[in-house]
Amino acid sequence: MSVRAAGLDIGSRSVELVVVEGSDVVATARIDTTPSLEADCERLLAATSFDRLVVTGYGRALAEVKFAADSVTEIRAYARGAEACFPGCRTVLDIGGQDTKAIALDGQGRVVKFEMNDRCAAGAGKFLEIMAQALGYSLPEFGAAALRGADSLRLSSMCAVFAESEVVGLVTKGERREDIARAVHRAIARRSSAMLQRVSTRPPVVFAGGAALNPCLIQMISEALGQAVHVPEDPPMLGALGAALLARDRDRSAHSGQPLTPGA
Repeated sequence: MSVRAAGLDIGSRSVELVVVEGSDVVATARIDTTPSLEADCERLLAATSFDRLVVTGYGRALAEVKFAADSVTEIRAYARGAEACFPGCRTVLDIGGQDTKAIALDGQGRVVKFEMNDRCAAGAGKFLEIMAQALGYSLPEFGAAALRGADSLRLSSMCAVFAESEVVGLVTKGERREDIARAVHRAIARRSSAMLQRVSTRPPVVFAGGAALNPCLIQMISEALGQAVHVPEDPPMLGALGAALLARDRDRSAHSGQPLTPGA
């Protein structure tokens, strides 16, 4: 009988759950993170059944104790999820709500190098959200507007506070909102591609996280790297998928008596 393995990715902006049984994904769920983080996790887990749980994300220490779960770093979870979706991938870019991660893989899903910006929201999903609100767009509208914009402006600051003031100033000067939106996206793409240049740009490159739902960022990052990036079907769920697969892998390893390969 196949084990039902669950992965819980507890992020600053949302919590994702994926349950796998054998080679199939049998359940997925996502809710926005609230101040009651423990209750958020309980809501998701109560709606499904599972035999083994692995947690990841910034809230994993809380869940590890509360739910008697194993935990893994986001780096490892995203690497496992990316390898499952795109076998042989060599590079992962994750732009989440509060951080950005660049990960180099060895072609078999093992992490060989990574860099993570988690000290400020510059270039992450929260930055996009603030800039969209400053321009009067919803997040889906923001990426579409940027695709219509011209490359006539350049954002000078990536600090969310200063950038918001700069954006408001550009609106006051009468600059087109679409052009400002494009400048914001260009700044994020430059920052993300610079991080990748320090870690890895070897193809295939997988782009995940909530920002990978943005068509303008996909286009600009691809242009900056000079190659197409691969986007999972549901990019925000990649960490939870990786955690679920690691839970399944650990169960198989325990039954076989073989140690789990590092980074697998």
